[in-house]
Amino acid sequence: MSTESRLRQAMSDHVADVTASPDLLAGVQRRHRSRVVRNRALTVAGLAALAVGVLPVYGLVTADGDGHVSASRGGSVSQRPKASPLQQPPAGVTSCALNVPIRVIPPWARSGFSAAEPRMAYVLGARGDIVAILFGSPLAAPPRQNLSNKILWVSRVPLVAGDSLVIDASLEGTATRVTRTVRGGPGPSGVDLPEAGCWHLTLKWSGHTDTMDLRYSHQPG
Repeated sequence: MSTESRLRQAMSDHVADVTASPDLLAGVQRRHRSRVVRNRALTVAGLAALAVGVLPVYGLVTADGDGHVSASRGGSVSQRPKASPLQQPPAGVTSCALNVPIRVIPPWARSGFSAAEPRMAYVLGARGDIVAILFGSPLAAPPRQNLSNKILWVSRVPLVAGDSLVIDASLEGTATRVTRTVRGGPGPSGVDLPEAGCWHLTLKWSGHTDTMDLRYSHQPG
């Protein structure tokens, strides 16, 4: 027998003579079973990852329809939500709009209306202190025979009894300036302006001032 074989035999005989405690043997067996279960789980996870074409090293790798790739540190497989389109601002009245939309008028301007939430075409002053409710929308220049340029002016701020509403109007891009007066202050009126176009209005009443733009256009009738 060679020297190497004698050494192996001697070590085997020595180990066989060592008696381990039952608790120690049970602990070794539990750790062994735990390692086996863990290794099997990792093997299954690796095979599943290969099946879907991802690499389970740093977590899950996903790609959206646009080809953007993202990685996560764990969790279930999911696609990154696509970016939503830019939120558009709510529809409103642009400066000198030709067709002013019909909307629910402000609560403070509803006096005299029977509906709980009356809807009309209106333009609000830049300061929000006065509103022009357009019964004759769209406003026309020259005025129509069958529909007048009727505007109901309503003030949000206190009025001085009998004080008139003075309207200084200037036509955009021209030197045309005119003044219109609503006797008795904000209320029903018929405001005709000499030309079609975008008119910039400065409104003065009861010590208050506000501005707004109104468009008058060529209309049939």
